[in-house]
Amino acid sequence: MTGFRPAIIDSLSRYQARDFRADVAAGITVGIVALPLAMAFGIASGVSPAQGLVTAILAGFVVSLLGGSKVQIAGPAGAFVGLLYTLGERIGPGNLLLATMLAGALLIIAGAFRLGRIIRYVPVAIITGFTNGIAVMIALQQFRDFFGLPIEKMPADFFAQIQVLASHVNEADASAMCLGLMSLVILHVWPKSFRQYASPWKQFAKQIPGTVMVLIAGTLLVSSHLLELPTIGSRFGGIPASFPYPTAPDVDWSKVRDILVPAISIALLCGIESLLCARMADRLIRERHNADQELIAQGVANLLVPLFGGIAATGTIARTVTNVRSGARSPVSGIVHSLTLALIVLIAAPLAANIPLAVLAAVLLFVAYHMGDWQAFARLRAFSMPHRALMIGSFVLTVVFDLTVAVQVGVGLACLLFLHRMASLTKLQWLALMHGKTQELIAVCEIKGPLFFGSVDRIEAVLDPHQAPARHIVLDMQGVSYLDTSALEVLFQYKDLLRSLGGGLAICAAPEHVRSLITRSGLLQDLVGKCIFKDLDEAKQAFDQGLELQSSE
Repeated sequence: MTGFRPAIIDSLSRYQARDFRADVAAGITVGIVALPLAMAFGIASGVSPAQGLVTAILAGFVVSLLGGSKVQIAGPAGAFVGLLYTLGERIGPGNLLLATMLAGALLIIAGAFRLGRIIRYVPVAIITGFTNGIAVMIALQQFRDFFGLPIEKMPADFFAQIQVLASHVNEADASAMCLGLMSLVILHVWPKSFRQYASPWKQFAKQIPGTVMVLIAGTLLVSSHLLELPTIGSRFGGIPASFPYPTAPDVDWSKVRDILVPAISIALLCGIESLLCARMADRLIRERHNADQELIAQGVANLLVPLFGGIAATGTIARTVTNVRSGARSPVSGIVHSLTLALIVLIAAPLAANIPLAVLAAVLLFVAYHMGDWQAFARLRAFSMPHRALMIGSFVLTVVFDLTVAVQVGVGLACLLFLHRMASLTKLQWLALMHGKTQELIAVCEIKGPLFFGSVDRIEAVLDPHQAPARHIVLDMQGVSYLDTSALEVLFQYKDLLRSLGGGLAICAAPEHVRSLITRSGLLQDLVGKCIFKDLDEAKQAFDQGLELQSSE
């Protein structure tokens, strides 16, 4: 099991005043950036913006305090939007919180037993496919508010969403569309518009995130009654200016048996996203994170957050990159980010009631576009058919069904393709026919590659005693990289059939791990010479001696 050692312990051991100043500045910056994203991801996930803020505050604090990365920022993420929205409709909000807590427990167990590396085994093609699929799902759910469509609640099913949007396409609100388009333009040009200017106020304006600017602009337009649009206040009743007390989730016990698969999906997605984000941060700061410790921290966060009404959380790439580029030097910046968010909620919560939903929809459309790797589709023609099948399959399954199905089918298909590829590496070839001293034929078969359950049919096709070139066979296993019990059983059968024909089986040049399994299985006692020979010459001599003995008898 892994030792419990958060990254903050090593960071504070050599902490200085200048590091604290840099962390405070970075934490305040990323806290401001996280404000609109936390609310938007909360709404997109099918809960209130207040629940998104609670998730960002609490998860960000816990992961920074206990995590294995020095600069990672945790909170509600776009990766969870489609999954949480669908699961909330299927199993209910209370059961969803319970599933999130179970996912947290699974992550803690995974981290404690050093399973951080296993999550990295998910193929890149699957990750790219479901990431692009998630981006499409996020964008699709924002069309209601972006175009101001009078839809009470968006369904979770893809085809139902298309049908509902199509049935209301003629009811778009021009004011919402104009505000949404204006927000997208600001988000696109704001970071670039001050690069060529060096005046102090423009340099200061450059530090203000574009997301904050569109929130301010949209709120001012609604507050001044220039626009009449749905807002956070009109739909959710605003945001409470206090932190909620912990309460147990309101569980629907009739559906509690349905939470296991969702919990595994949430845990898997959280692990993948957080470790990918941490690896990306490693490249920026040129340090390595502790993957197992990071899983433990993410698990604790997801175990605690639902008690306060929050949703699933993980490492977030946009906020982590902002944290690093703002000069963060330790997990203290993540703690400051959480405190900044909490302070904003306590002071400015009443102002959030006038934030128009069209602006938050524009923010999420902007995020969805930038989170997807759309060039990956253009690069597909350069890769093999299995890679294309994995990526396109996981993309389509994520969009049409949900992330749970996409991950299950994608990982299963990846395993099958991997087994097929590994089986194709197994090579068996008849090399020669040698004569013994009694002029009996001794056939030699060279085996290369892995011998496992996936290559059993290949082994059986070549090692067919009814079509063997001789009764006496030598298997040259020098090139065997792996042997499992399924392939070993084929060797047992082959040995028995050769013996029934009056011949025998010998093995030579087997690697130590292959030799060990053959010895432990008892097959060694039934081989010619009751040993594994060093080379072909030694095996041939053993056959010669045995055949001479049979002739004399």
